[in-house]
Amino acid sequence: MSTPHIPPEALEYRFVHASGPGGQHVNKASTAVELRVNLAALRLSADTLRRLKQQQRNRINKDGQLVLFAERHRSQLKNRKDALTRLQDILSRAAVRPKKRIATKPSKASQQRRMDTKKLRGKTKQQRRKPSLD
Repeated sequence: MSTPHIPPEALEYRFVHASGPGGQHVNKASTAVELRVNLAALRLSADTLRRLKQQQRNRINKDGQLVLFAERHRSQLKNRKDALTRLQDILSRAAVRPKKRIATKPSKASQQRRMDTKKLRGKTKQQRRKPSLD
């Protein structure tokens, strides 16, 4: 399935101070990106939205926003692109419908083979025992 279209009005960016590398620059620039996505504005199908909420339940707040935090890079622009890429990946994974499981049973032959090997193993262990003194 293709990735759903993300309308720009559904996205809200916040820029905060990032931890990690940056030297003297790290305390002056807000390079980390907090991306908030309004799920209602995405216009996803009911199934996709349900899967998204189930898969990302720890990242969705009470207001119905998916919150992503990106601080891998020193650049605000790269972190912004990283957050969008991760959002695309999350949405494409939620859009994939899982395969329906078809219950199967082992064949009679495989059941018989299993029982034969169990009996053989039991016979081998029985031969390892000390003989009784009867």
